[in-house]
Amino acid sequence: MLTLAIAVGAIVLYLVAYHTYGRWLARRFFKLDDSATVPSRQCADGQDYVPTRRSILFGHHFTSIAGTGPIVGPALAVIWGWVPALIWVLVGSIFMGAVHDFGALVVSMRNRGQTIGEVAGRIINPRVKILFLLILFLILTIVLAIFGLVIASIFARYPASVLSVWIEIPLAIGMGYLVYRKRVSPHAPAVIALALMMLAIVLAVKYPVLQFEFEPLTIAGLTVSPIVIWTVILLAYCYIASTLPVWKLLQPRDFINSHQLVLCLALLVLGIGAACLLREGGAPIVAPAVQLHPAGAPPIMPFLFITIACGAISGFHCLVSSGTSSKQIACETDAQFIGYGGMLTEGLLAVLVILACCAGLGMRAQLSPRGIGAPMFIGGMWSPGIDPADATGNFAKMASDKSIESMVFFRCEDQDAWPHLLKLHDEKDGELAFKDMDAVYLSRGDSMELSNGKISLNQLGEVHAHGELAWLNRYESWGAAKGLGAKVGAFVDGGGNFVASLGIPSKIAVAIMAVLVASFAATTLDTATRLQRYVIQELATTIKVRPLTSKHGATLVAVIVAAIVAAVPPPGQTWAAGMGKGGLTLWPLFGAMNQLLAGLALLVVAFYLARRRMPVWFIGLPMAAMIVVPAWAMVHQLFAGGGWLEKGQYHLVVTGIVIIGLEAWMIAEAVKLWPKIRGVLEPDLAPLPRGFPVISMESEPQP
Repeated sequence: MLTLAIAVGAIVLYLVAYHTYGRWLARRFFKLDDSATVPSRQCADGQDYVPTRRSILFGHHFTSIAGTGPIVGPALAVIWGWVPALIWVLVGSIFMGAVHDFGALVVSMRNRGQTIGEVAGRIINPRVKILFLLILFLILTIVLAIFGLVIASIFARYPASVLSVWIEIPLAIGMGYLVYRKRVSPHAPAVIALALMMLAIVLAVKYPVLQFEFEPLTIAGLTVSPIVIWTVILLAYCYIASTLPVWKLLQPRDFINSHQLVLCLALLVLGIGAACLLREGGAPIVAPAVQLHPAGAPPIMPFLFITIACGAISGFHCLVSSGTSSKQIACETDAQFIGYGGMLTEGLLAVLVILACCAGLGMRAQLSPRGIGAPMFIGGMWSPGIDPADATGNFAKMASDKSIESMVFFRCEDQDAWPHLLKLHDEKDGELAFKDMDAVYLSRGDSMELSNGKISLNQLGEVHAHGELAWLNRYESWGAAKGLGAKVGAFVDGGGNFVASLGIPSKIAVAIMAVLVASFAATTLDTATRLQRYVIQELATTIKVRPLTSKHGATLVAVIVAAIVAAVPPPGQTWAAGMGKGGLTLWPLFGAMNQLLAGLALLVVAFYLARRRMPVWFIGLPMAAMIVVPAWAMVHQLFAGGGWLEKGQYHLVVTGIVIIGLEAWMIAEAVKLWPKIRGVLEPDLAPLPRGFPVISMESEPQP
């Protein structure tokens, strides 16, 4: 029942926070005015500036800020215990993340939809603008390089998700035409599109031919993996999607995704209820409440706070708020719903991810055989690193016995505890105790209980772990938990178990969760491409590089740079093994960089308020935390024992030092200027040029 109480309690808490703290900020500090002119109307061009009803814009904003962030972060951070992760998500999202997103949206909205970097140049000083834009460029390059790998990996791991994700594109284009050209209400087309996406999942599960799995290609003697093929396709798609008018693809696709979000959140919450109330044994939390020193993990302070970013507070969100959402908002008073409400919804998703990984995963987790034999356990814990042939001298005899469905080996260092650790339930043999280094032979349908869970071999021959054992299978150590497959897989499998409690077939339930992850990641990928285009255009305008001020020139540079970073293999890997994984080279920098960016965005918001003689105390604590804690984490990664310097990872050392230097420079500029700016407004924006292409959409949606 604790699992259900946490889910319901989080929903209630977020509703209360939205209608109290969020409303108070909107009225008391940001003073939203529904009669004020907004950029989408002042600069309407039918491309990037398009007045948009708030339900559609919420769909775009939420799916763009979410991506896989609120999934992979919490899915890894629970290794320190579910209690610290849950507290940080709840407190961080309400008092830090939502304030950050809301503030960045308002400040950009009142500056013609300029990105937060462009605004910083006027709010603080011009030098800060260049520094900020350079940081944004680096962060977005990492996002583009890594998210292609994320989606490609999801497609490779869950091929039943591919068809549903790709058919959404033509469905979204059709919906955009109906809404903006034929004046059709968007809800019916979105529901129909979502229904077709769910049908595609069912068909792909039933007919594997629809799963579109690529085989490796050999080009000029070099093997190109399916992940590389998918990454190339995705980057080509990003170029097209990010140059189209927002109403043709971005808005309608994200609106469909928002319906998908509502459906999946509902399925997860209802599944938690069904599992807790109707399933024998319920859905207890099997992860430890607090685990300060997991094997191989960095210290919980400060790394919990950069591991969970999206879901609590994330600097990437200020790019979405100021880069796309501020250009589409149709009315100032919509900002609370979009900015503050969008972040709280992401916080709820992060809470459900924590529950999926800490309770849902314990309901059942499939284990993959390693080597010639099947899963091995040491003291009841999954150990993928030991060859079954090394576990017992009788391995050859076992392998030659063709009647054996699967073999599970055991080794226990505590001989006195061994008889109590393991029981095998079998109608023929009854309960059996095993000695050190014994092997257990499982046939289809057999179940074996341990002190911390059980193992079963189902009728399909799949080996499953249950209870705490299932959690340990993914979280035995930091190394086992931190891989992309482990993080995404923990949520997809755990969430799938919740959804399957509603009577939905397990494979379809897992595929629904995989489509959710891939759809959100794809949204973030092409939104990030559009944001990178804005950053490149602003940099090009500042340093007067005319070819890069155009939409297509800037987008081409964004995609090419991301493709180069993604293509180059990480240090120590060959081109054959590492091509397409280049984003992993700089990914260790992203957590701290992302949170430092959040602190700097809050600094810009604080300057904006101070220039208008408004209180800034509610910004001060989140700002200080997001400047100090990520810098602490970066320094630890650089210089601590086993850090980048000691390992000789000089590309990370140099880049990390440059980032810290740029951040320190920006903060020094701000500290020097702060005493002089209270009540002093920044320079006005230059007037719009004569003949600025302001248009009126024929079917402009009403707010």
